[in-house]
Amino acid sequence: MSDNPLEENPERTRRIEARARHLWEADGSPEGSMDDYTERADELIRMEDAAGTGQLPNPMTQDEPMPGVLVEEASIQENLGEFPGGSSVADQGEWRETPMIREELKHGGDPQPDHGDAP
Repeated sequence: MSDNPLEENPERTRRIEARARHLWEADGSPEGSMDDYTERADELIRMEDAAGTGQLPNPMTQDEPMPGVLVEEASIQENLGEFPGGSSVADQGEWRETPMIREELKHGGDPQPDHGDAP
């Protein structure tokens, strides 16, 4: 007898039919087909058969030296807290916050202050 839940198994079929009948009687034996009760009974039987699978060890973590602990590469710590490119690059980037005025577009670049305003 196979434990594969996808293969037809006469004992499992018998258990599903008995559970479906029990569910149908518990609901007051309503008129109609047993398909809904059979489907629900099938799901319940499959859950019962797979009850312990959630307690098995995870095969992906069996070879870890310390299960559940992820170790980062040491090179990640080298530049911690510093922006790439040195101190000339700000965290907001190097773009203008305002568009160029016509004079800047004409002469190309930042205009000289004409009446002593602060930069």
